[in-house]
Amino acid sequence: MEKPFAITLNPGSSLANLTGSWRTNKPVYLDRLPPCNATCPAGENIQGWLFHAESGNYEQAWRSLVDNNPLPAIMGRVCYHPCEGACNRQHVDAAVGINSVERFLGDEAIKRGWKFDKPATPSGKKVLVVGAGPSGLSAAYHLARLGHAVEIHEAGPFAGGMMRFGIPKYRLPREVLDAEVQRIVDLGVTLRLDTKVANIQESMLAGKFDAAFLAVGAHIGKRAYIPAGTAAKVVDAISVLRSMEGEDKPMLGRRVVVYGGGNTAIDVARSVKRMGAEPIIVYRRTRDKAPAHDFEIEEALQEGVMVKWLSTIKQAEEGEITIEKMALDDKGFPQPTGEFETLAADSVVLALGQDVDLGLLEGVPGLEMKDGTVQVGPNMMTGHTGIFAGGDMVPSERTVTVAVGHGKKAARHIDAWLKGETYAPPPKHEVAGIDRLNTWYYSEAPHVVRPILDIIRRQSTFEEVQGGLDETNALFEARRCLSCGNCFECDNCYGVCPDNAVIKLGPGKRFEFNYDYCKGCGMCAAECPCGAIKMVPEEN
Repeated sequence: MEKPFAITLNPGSSLANLTGSWRTNKPVYLDRLPPCNATCPAGENIQGWLFHAESGNYEQAWRSLVDNNPLPAIMGRVCYHPCEGACNRQHVDAAVGINSVERFLGDEAIKRGWKFDKPATPSGKKVLVVGAGPSGLSAAYHLARLGHAVEIHEAGPFAGGMMRFGIPKYRLPREVLDAEVQRIVDLGVTLRLDTKVANIQESMLAGKFDAAFLAVGAHIGKRAYIPAGTAAKVVDAISVLRSMEGEDKPMLGRRVVVYGGGNTAIDVARSVKRMGAEPIIVYRRTRDKAPAHDFEIEEALQEGVMVKWLSTIKQAEEGEITIEKMALDDKGFPQPTGEFETLAADSVVLALGQDVDLGLLEGVPGLEMKDGTVQVGPNMMTGHTGIFAGGDMVPSERTVTVAVGHGKKAARHIDAWLKGETYAPPPKHEVAGIDRLNTWYYSEAPHVVRPILDIIRRQSTFEEVQGGLDETNALFEARRCLSCGNCFECDNCYGVCPDNAVIKLGPGKRFEFNYDYCKGCGMCAAECPCGAIKMVPEEN
C-alpha cells in the first residue's frame, strides 16, 4: 500500500517547507549558575546534590556534596547558609532549607558508614598541613584525593581547631566532629596531634615536604585595657570555651559579665548559662549593629541571657564592674554619656575577637604580614615559594565555610604547582536571577522548620539545640528546589512549541531544537520555568 505523500516527503528536497529559514532569532539551551552555588563560600554544587536528594538517592547526593566539602554534617550545623539568603525560592514562599538537607545527608553518611572514594594514583609528592581546623582538614582531604601524601601537624590534643575549641557542644556535638575527621584520616591522611610547628622551614626540611599549607586558627583572644583591681577576675572568651573541652570546667562564679557582641560572646554567655551562672552581655552598640547573627542573639535571649546594649565597661573590681551608658550621635555612632551603673560580677569574659599566632613564620624570607594576617596571592601562595596559607591566617571572613573553601582552593593550586602547572578554574556561567524564572509554574510548598530543643533543657544541658530533618521532610525540602537556570526536563518547551521543533533526547539527556522547522517565535523561552532557554540573533 502506498504511503501518503506528506509522510514520504524528503525534508531535504526542494518540495519541503523548511519554515526555520524564516527565522531572525533562535532559541538555545544553556546552563546558568544557580544563585545558591554562586554564593557558597565552599564552592558547593548545591543544585547538583539537591537533584540527587530529591530523587531519594541520598548516597549519590552525599558523594556529589563531598566533591567540594568533606564536612557536611558539621557544615549542616554551623554554616550560616548565605546560599539560602540568595535562593530564588524566597520570592515564591521561603528559601529552600539547603542547610537542613546538607545536615541530613551528613548525618545519614555517618549513620550508614559511607566512606570517601579511594585516592588517585600516588603522585610521589608530600605536603605538610599545619593545623587540623576546617581549612587544614579540607586541604588535606582534597590533596589526598589528588594522590599526594599528606601529614597534618596539630599543636593541640584533638583535631577540629576552632570547630572544637570555639563552637560549643550544644551547636556541634563532638561525636559528629570526630566522625567526619576520622573519615578524612581513613582516606590515608596522617594526623599528628600534640605536634606544634615552631618553624615552618625547619619542619618542611626535616619531613622532606614538597609544599606546605598553613591553616593555624585564631586561638589568641584579643585584650582590651580595662582598669581593674588586683582581685578582679578578667579572662578571654577563647580560654573559657577551650577549657570546657576538658574535665575541669572554668571557675567563673555565678555572676558572669561577657564583654562583646559577636558570635563568640553569645556562645560564652549561653555556655555559662548551662553551667548554672547568670550571664550578662555588655556591648557598646545596638542589637542591629552587633556582629553576632540575630538568630543567635534571639536564642540567647530566649534562654535567659541578659544584654546591656549601648554600654561599655569602665572599671572592674572584685565582685563588681562599672559600666558607662552610651548614646547614639546624629551619625549613629555610640558616644559616652557620663552616666554610670554598677553591676555585680564574679568574673569578666572578654569576647573582643581573636588573633593568629604567627610565630612559626618568623625569619621566613618573602612573607608579608599585615594586621596580624599573612598576605597571599590569587593562588593562595605566600611570598615564599611552596608555602601556601588559608583560613584564619589570611584576610577574610572567619567562618567554617570560608575556611573549607580556602582549603579546597589551596589544594587545587598546590596540586598544579607540584606538577609545574597553573590551576585555572573553569569559567562561570551567568547567574540565574529571579527575572529569568517563571515562578507561576511552581506550586507553593511551605518551608520545613527544623525542631528545636525546649527552653528548660536548653538552659540546663549541653544537648544539641537544633534537631535535624527526618527522611520525609528532607525529601520534601529538597524537592522545593526550583532548578534555577538548568533544565530539569519539565516538557514545557516540548508542549508549547507550535512547530514541533523540540526533540526529546530521553531521560537525563534533555532536549534539542530542530532548527529546520523552528520559526524563532520564542514561546519555549517565554514558558521555560527555570530560565534554561535563551533567544539569540540568528547568524547570517
